[in-house]
Amino acid sequence: MSTNRFKEILFEKKEFVYTLELVPGRGARGKVLEDTMRMAEKAIQGGKIHSLSITDNAGGHPALFPNVLGREICGMGMNPIIHFTCKDKNRNQIESILYALDRIGIENLLVMTGDYPLYGFEGKAKPVYDLDSIQLLHLIKTMNEGKCIDGKAPGGGAECPPTRFLKGCAVSPFKMQEAEVLAQYFKLCKKAKAGADFVITQVGYDARKFDEVLRFMRQQGIQVPIIGNVYILNRPVARVMNKGDVPGCVVTDALYRIIEEESKAPDKGKAARLTRAAKLIAVLKGIGYRGVHIGGPNIKYEDVEWVIGKSKEFSVNWQDWVREFFFPQENGFYFFMEDSKTGLNTDVPNFKRIHPRKKWGYRMMRFLHHFVFLSGAPLFKTACRFFRNLDGSRVEIPFTELEYWIKFASSRCQRCGDCTLSELAFLCPQSQCAKFLLNGQCGGSREGWCEVFPGKKKCIYVRAYQRLKTYGEEESMKDGYIPPRNWDLNGISSWANYFLGRDHQGITQ
Repeated sequence: MSTNRFKEILFEKKEFVYTLELVPGRGARGKVLEDTMRMAEKAIQGGKIHSLSITDNAGGHPALFPNVLGREICGMGMNPIIHFTCKDKNRNQIESILYALDRIGIENLLVMTGDYPLYGFEGKAKPVYDLDSIQLLHLIKTMNEGKCIDGKAPGGGAECPPTRFLKGCAVSPFKMQEAEVLAQYFKLCKKAKAGADFVITQVGYDARKFDEVLRFMRQQGIQVPIIGNVYILNRPVARVMNKGDVPGCVVTDALYRIIEEESKAPDKGKAARLTRAAKLIAVLKGIGYRGVHIGGPNIKYEDVEWVIGKSKEFSVNWQDWVREFFFPQENGFYFFMEDSKTGLNTDVPNFKRIHPRKKWGYRMMRFLHHFVFLSGAPLFKTACRFFRNLDGSRVEIPFTELEYWIKFASSRCQRCGDCTLSELAFLCPQSQCAKFLLNGQCGGSREGWCEVFPGKKKCIYVRAYQRLKTYGEEESMKDGYIPPRNWDLNGISSWANYFLGRDHQGITQ
């Protein structure tokens, strides 16, 4: 059994941790994989890295399953961090894979929604997203408690040997719009409630944003260690991120110009980017981060050791380097007011917020919901009686068809039979979210646009925030838990399921 140094350093000794990201490529053999394993071997022997992190089909491209490398790394004596995403697996396969990981002794998971699947065998792959990251955290927490069989299932209610997973999650503070920033932070609150044990940030280079998410967590009482992402950029990758082609990663025009200029040096900017990484580690340690997650294209283990060593020198005067990481997005929103002395933030909220106008369509949906669907609404009892009489009758099927066309016209209904419209500002995640997310925004939006349809479709959670903000209800986005879609209800009247207490809300008269 490999030693879990990551857990020991982070939670028992409470020291600063260093993790290193490995990105498996396509194929089970070859130079790329050999180089990756050589890097892993050197990192384990070097002793400065506390865990190796292995990505899961990064960028939506198929690659070697991270669990395979994870097992090999376990055999070398280190417990890795496996990136565990929801995009390619249904809930049953997810549970099976979790049992397998527990069986082979892998304990550390970074739980994420995952990048949208891209081109695979003879075309673009089908996205699964049967669970979102909140639901997956909830599942793992339940498995850790030994409660693995749903009481409603045949033979359900039995207990299994508890698993031993350490559950990490991601957050992307490097968003431009208020609605995106708050959607990320509200979802972070949900992740903490769902049982996340640690947090790793997305890729960005704005010290105020790094500081902002830490202050938000303190303000909300989220006592979970946070680890900063230190990605060592070269010019080609910086260009791709600057164009917005890597979901969630932000490289501003100003930073890209600096990297472009640095690349003209004889070493093609290597010394500059390694020094920048060392300074960023020093800043993150100074402002209170519990560790750093190091990654980057074509870096060698010797580079990583140099960066870690140099960061300790820079840590003595870490405040001097803060302003080297001020790369705001144009018209970008900050949750807190700036501290002009430090270049970071104060604890004073930024009151320059958006004030969306109330739209008649949303007003009408709210009115109907409060008039008919809420328990205690004027027509609630009447609706309950109606659907009891409708259930199993000859007119049930035609009525269900009528309901579908009404809801298709208003919300592009997908006949899920377990409606969540009232919980998501009357926006349907089954038809309007490319990843079908029920508990909050993924990290891939850019300037308010959906990761999958940039420039064409606004992120559903950006729209939900704006709708809720008009009634002062935006903070409701950080509360509640919506369970995964129950496919047993597919194609059945969601109104009937609601009023008869058969859907996830279980409301009965």
